[in-house]
Amino acid sequence: MPNKHFCQGPHCHTQTTQDRFLKSRGVVRGRYAYANLDDNRTYSYWNSDKFFCSQGCKNEWLNKNMECVRARTVVPFINHRRESQGYHKVTEESHYGRTYTSIQKIT
Repeated sequence: MPNKHFCQGPHCHTQTTQDRFLKSRGVVRGRYAYANLDDNRTYSYWNSDKFFCSQGCKNEWLNKNMECVRARTVVPFINHRRESQGYHKVTEESHYGRTYTSIQKIT
């Protein structure tokens, strides 16, 4: 297991991208945070790269939890990798004869 936190983004585990998809189980998983826990560089504001995989996840978390931050109440911390069930990879052919793959939810 890497020396990283799991991404704290509220919707990170629902975004269907190739690197989040685990084909063997048919799930979409959240990513690890961008930076290692022992990374001591000060290039980022309050080292947010240790908690989020992208700027988008950080902004979603702030939009969701800003009232808790202002009120100085506890914001839940995610200690496990979240997953979204029921996805599969589909290979299709475009109008021009090229094939492409996409990840779709099983209905």
